[in-house]
Amino acid sequence: MRQFFNPILNNMKILVCISHVPDTTSKINFVNGDSEFDTNGVQYVINPNDEFGLTRAIWFQEQQGATVTVVNVGGPDTEPTLRKALAIGANEAIRVNANPTDGFFVAKQLAEVIKNGGYDLVIAGKESLDYNGGMVPGMIAGILGYNFLNSCVSLTVDGNAVTASREIDGGKETVATTLPLIIGGQKGLVEEKDLRLPNMRGIMTARTKALSILEPVDANVATKAVKFDKPAPKSAVKLIAADNLDELISLLHNEAKVI
Repeated sequence: MRQFFNPILNNMKILVCISHVPDTTSKINFVNGDSEFDTNGVQYVINPNDEFGLTRAIWFQEQQGATVTVVNVGGPDTEPTLRKALAIGANEAIRVNANPTDGFFVAKQLAEVIKNGGYDLVIAGKESLDYNGGMVPGMIAGILGYNFLNSCVSLTVDGNAVTASREIDGGKETVATTLPLIIGGQKGLVEEKDLRLPNMRGIMTARTKALSILEPVDANVATKAVKFDKPAPKSAVKLIAADNLDELISLLHNEAKVI
């Protein structure tokens, strides 16, 4: 299916999917019988994989005249994250007013936004930092019949022709495809040193940029998390006297099993 394609390069419409995830420094706890994430006291940020995608989209905006929209499925608490994306340089934002219950539900909401918005290129992170599902970009492509490329680490667009590279075991694969396209992006789409940060001008202009709120479409909840387990606590450190080589060797052999 090749609908919603803009043949003129400088009219390319890009949609960047933004996940609202806990900062890696936040302490993670669960409630309700370890079935739900405890949001109390947690600082939220743009999903790191999405940051690489957003920065690449801003490059297309600056170099090729593309229009960049960011979208998130979530409640009002996610709007500061969308405002940050606007401050980085996105032209407008969309929030689908729904709790992201599972990957399929999120994919259905985003597919509806894409279908109605006529986007040529959709950049999502290959997975989110919180649940690491890694399923949403592929599901969207399946729903819409769009071309799809996962683990994408480079991307160029010329007309409707796309050249991209994706990470594979032990190397990279370069592929040619066409718009409309959905990618699951990651570190490598841009260098880490080139990630965009909001500046004062961006923060001020973000306040006046459009942030549209859409109500969700009906979608089945295909999966439900019933329990989360935190990693087992690390065992206590054993200190061995510097001159006690026999005990050190015994522990390395019998307990650590590394020799």
